[in-house]
Amino acid sequence: MLLNMKPLLTLSLMLCCALFMPVALSADATPGQAFASGWQSYQQQGNSLILSSPQGKVSLEYISRDSIYVHYQAKGVKQLPGYLLDEKRLDEKRQIGSKGAEQEFNLSVKATDKGLTFSSGTSAVVVQKSPFKLSFFHQGQLKLEEELGYLAGENSQEFRFKLSPREKLFAGGERVLGMDRRGFNLPLYNKADYAYEGRSEQMNYSLPGLMSSDKYILMFDNTARGSLDLGAAEKDVLHFAAGGGRSAYLVAMSDSFSGLTEHYTYASGRQPMPPIWALGNIASRFGYRSEVQAREVVAEYRKQQMPLDAIIFDLYWFGPDIKGHMGNLDWDRNTFPTAEQMVKDFDDMGIKTILISEPFVLTTSKNWQSGAEAGAFSLDEQGKARTFDFYFGHTSLVDIFSAAGQNWFWPFYQKQLDWGIAGFWGDLGEPEVHPADSYHFIQESGQKASADEIHNVYGHEWAKLLFNNFNRVSKDQRPFIMMRSGFAGSQRYGMIPWTGDVSRTWSALKAQVELSLQMGLLGLGYTHSDLGGFVASESFDSELYLRWLQYGAFQPVFRPHAQDEQLPEPVFHGEEVAARVKAALSWRYQLLPYNYTLVYENHSKGTPLMRPVFFEAGDKAISDKMFLDTQGYYWGPNLLVLPVTEPGVTALDYQLPAGNWFDYFTGKAYSGGQKGGKQTIPVDLDTIPVLVKGGAIIPHAPDMQNTREYSGDELIVHYWFDASVGESGFQLYQDDGLSRDYQQGDYTKLDLTAKAADQQLNFTIALAGDSKALSADKQLTLVVHNAPHFKEVYLAGKRLNTSYDQNSRQLKLALTFDGKPLTLSFR
Repeated sequence: MLLNMKPLLTLSLMLCCALFMPVALSADATPGQAFASGWQSYQQQGNSLILSSPQGKVSLEYISRDSIYVHYQAKGVKQLPGYLLDEKRLDEKRQIGSKGAEQEFNLSVKATDKGLTFSSGTSAVVVQKSPFKLSFFHQGQLKLEEELGYLAGENSQEFRFKLSPREKLFAGGERVLGMDRRGFNLPLYNKADYAYEGRSEQMNYSLPGLMSSDKYILMFDNTARGSLDLGAAEKDVLHFAAGGGRSAYLVAMSDSFSGLTEHYTYASGRQPMPPIWALGNIASRFGYRSEVQAREVVAEYRKQQMPLDAIIFDLYWFGPDIKGHMGNLDWDRNTFPTAEQMVKDFDDMGIKTILISEPFVLTTSKNWQSGAEAGAFSLDEQGKARTFDFYFGHTSLVDIFSAAGQNWFWPFYQKQLDWGIAGFWGDLGEPEVHPADSYHFIQESGQKASADEIHNVYGHEWAKLLFNNFNRVSKDQRPFIMMRSGFAGSQRYGMIPWTGDVSRTWSALKAQVELSLQMGLLGLGYTHSDLGGFVASESFDSELYLRWLQYGAFQPVFRPHAQDEQLPEPVFHGEEVAARVKAALSWRYQLLPYNYTLVYENHSKGTPLMRPVFFEAGDKAISDKMFLDTQGYYWGPNLLVLPVTEPGVTALDYQLPAGNWFDYFTGKAYSGGQKGGKQTIPVDLDTIPVLVKGGAIIPHAPDMQNTREYSGDELIVHYWFDASVGESGFQLYQDDGLSRDYQQGDYTKLDLTAKAADQQLNFTIALAGDSKALSADKQLTLVVHNAPHFKEVYLAGKRLNTSYDQNSRQLKLALTFDGKPLTLSFR
């Protein structure tokens, strides 16, 4: 047992016990505080503690030392399956066995007459017996506590937690409300918000939980229609309510934000690495109406020598117009007569093809009858395929939860793979229309569930179906699965979300930073926008379009997409716009070694690619303003990006974080922190402000037209000299970019380390300890920015020739790295 648990128990039991207060429920619900009288017995089973009473039981399960899954199981209350936790992780833990789990987590239980403490090596759950209440501690510090805890009703699941006065809450998934969502009551029901701009309270991807500035994540494993009240009704009370579902939640805790995302994604699942081409330029519009048109678009990209890695086909691939064809799920041969050859021709150029699909099958489609006969659709109360009207026609909805629905739906995707399709785009997966009186059958549990009970997890299960089957049949490829809706933990199925049908306005552009940051904090690190805006505007605003795509160079996926009244592809907007977008794409492609390392960090630790400013600042440097900031964000650990979100901007005023900073494009130096004050950063149409931290090491690749040209054997390593930083480093990750061999350790890591002092620098290049040997020598160019005029540079006692530019203060030298450590000494 941990010695510091004794004061934790005393502290928790001294806390004032809240009296039961009725909570507004549905008319047929019977509210009550479950387990109010405590428990009669408890038992430790491996990494779980089971508390039993006449009212039911409560299980507390350590998923890791700092993440705990709580499941209240009141008698007579329906429980749907959990979807939050990573199934593979749970299987691994349970295979360890009871004694192994106790040893891994250093678990202990201490009980008194008034309660007990269930602790790991670093965290603890303190259980107050009467009235029953849970409190969560990390390193001896109270992080979170239930207020009334769990409230059980006939058709409701509710929880109440205390909020501390100053904490800020990043919560609810995709919404445009500002970074701090405290004081809002957020609806939990995935719902498209067409043509949203600078504010949106309900969108296509809601998340039933939050990250707190007090460094905990609370995520409810409940898929039903509900709400998340973050102190709106009662200032210091967090109230979760849902119309059924599962009465369970996960708490993750840490002493850093990076540790927090690591613990949370360890429990809910990590994003598998997408294929490297997903980081390239993707052509997309609503939509390419024929094979001839698609070939012309690709030819224009190649003519203008603008990089391109993939093309996406919207719904015209299966029908000549918008309505009446959804569910055909086959090429319209009148407009795509040699579609398979087109896909192969594109692939020969290094351009992958992705097709859209929807879970709606119109009664007019050629597949509705077979789906109805197979029992593949959601049902009405009479047990027949539920049909209803929506924008695209009279339709049914695939029952993605049932074995019948999955077995009927997957062969259409298998056929796409046989055509050479490289990725899937799932649209309308909220589902956009989901009648409340329709029903689904859950394969895993054998339960019948209403639409409202499982609505929010529909896209999650759709992604799971595609992910598992893709991996089963495509042994040497990585899946690409882009979807508009999902649930907490959908990242483990490779889901790449986007932010829905956004308007083409400046306020809509500004909202995109907030949306991606919020989602990334809670595991969905590839959330991105339709670059340039989706919804048609009266006229084309070239400045807005350009600023959106320049921002897109520093977001997870670069994919201009729009209705085709004003074409989304940059090759169709004149030489001036095309040249500036081409430059932005050049930045992105040259940053591929850095960006792909961010992909690996996300996969291995859950770290988002786009990070709020507070995420990278030390505790002492974090201010309240940083928690609210969406003007700037970190792209990885070393680049601070300031999107231009207003017209006619010639300068941006911004309070830089502490330290020395350098303009990524011009090299101009800036001083951060409060002493430096707000900095005025000049802006022109050629770039948006991007600043590099002093001491940063950022590997680049030569410019390219396609990610297929990238091998990693030729690199330009940029280092920004800063004597005040001292030691800094970057671990570069590389693999083949396409296969899943990285899961067996088939990758290379290079440790790049700088030790700087006044007029001195040691720079080391070495293979990381867990890296495989190099298959070929690497040709490296080291570029030292802000460099003093070093008199000499030595490698293993041998003086090297260098190139130094006095005006730019850049020093360059060429190196060959064969896997043996290199240490360069600059004096």
